[in-house]
Amino acid sequence: MSTDHSGNPYRIHRKPQAAPVAPKHRSGGCGWFFLCLILAGMLGLTWIGILASAGGEFAVSGGSADDYWEEHALEDNGSEDRIAVIKVDGLISNLALDPSGMTMVRAIKSQLSLAAQDASIKGVLLQIDSPGGEVLASDDIYREIKRFQEDSNKPVVASMSGLAASGGYYVAAPCRWIVANELTITGSIGVILHSYNYRGLMDKVGVIPKVFKSGKFKDMLGGDQAPEEILPEAEAMVQAMVDETFDRFKTVVLEGRTYAREQNGEAGQSLAPDWVDHADGRILSGKQAFELGFVDELGGFDQAVDRIAQMVGSPNPNLIELRQPFNFGSFFRLFGSVQTQSIKLDLGMDLPRLQAGRLYFLASNYIQ
Repeated sequence: MSTDHSGNPYRIHRKPQAAPVAPKHRSGGCGWFFLCLILAGMLGLTWIGILASAGGEFAVSGGSADDYWEEHALEDNGSEDRIAVIKVDGLISNLALDPSGMTMVRAIKSQLSLAAQDASIKGVLLQIDSPGGEVLASDDIYREIKRFQEDSNKPVVASMSGLAASGGYYVAAPCRWIVANELTITGSIGVILHSYNYRGLMDKVGVIPKVFKSGKFKDMLGGDQAPEEILPEAEAMVQAMVDETFDRFKTVVLEGRTYAREQNGEAGQSLAPDWVDHADGRILSGKQAFELGFVDELGGFDQAVDRIAQMVGSPNPNLIELRQPFNFGSFFRLFGSVQTQSIKLDLGMDLPRLQAGRLYFLASNYIQ
């Protein structure tokens, strides 16, 4: 009992406190929700893949899931005869450019194999838009095209887009017929091995290289050598390797154009007597290449289609393209860490970095 300021007694009424409430345990509902969301997304992607493949015919080459291809109609003329369109797009390389591990060389080889096996495919249209690339990758594609024509007796016609230079021309050389636009950038017949010597920069910052090697030529491509340390014999060896590869390039051009001339007769172009003088790395327009006999016809994709249709004796063949269908293997690989290195070309695209010590059939004026 207490009193107020006037001495009157009063009782303090205290509000009873509620019993403490035990903290609620968080359930796993949120986690289950996101898991269900991910599964639903995966299921949706599966259905997208199925729907996208509707109407396509699956073909199989090899034992790997990455060698499954799906047929897509580019032009359906109601014909029983078909022409397979195969693209050589971007830098020619043996490096995997996507998480599936598929390389350009492997993809082209697989598609050519399917085209050879399918009796309804009467020929191949090689659509090229490339500045070139690795020597070995370009040569691998060249050999596959040559082998395809010899074994299947089906023609390959090259259709050059805006760019088909150096290695881009190398893969066109074995084709029975080559079509280029007047403004196509082509030529650049040559080999390049590019490197930097950064010893001067190292000297400025006080960095001294220490190299242990088993032989005097083991570091002959090293960029940390002082100019006076570079052995003349080493430079001669590298130049000899470049020259040998260049001779191979010229042989490929001569053999390819000779083969085309034998197959096409007077209809095609023959190499000009002074064509070797123009095989010095210079780029050529499609018109110049035509005049020198590097290409057979001036025109675009439609002219190339008309030409191969005439070769196979089918007035309106269907045009098809083989593409890799969606598969879960490639989908899950997207979650892995893929490290890529790139350089900037003024083609407006990112391409794999040119690796030190590799030879390239590449139009050097496109490298920044």
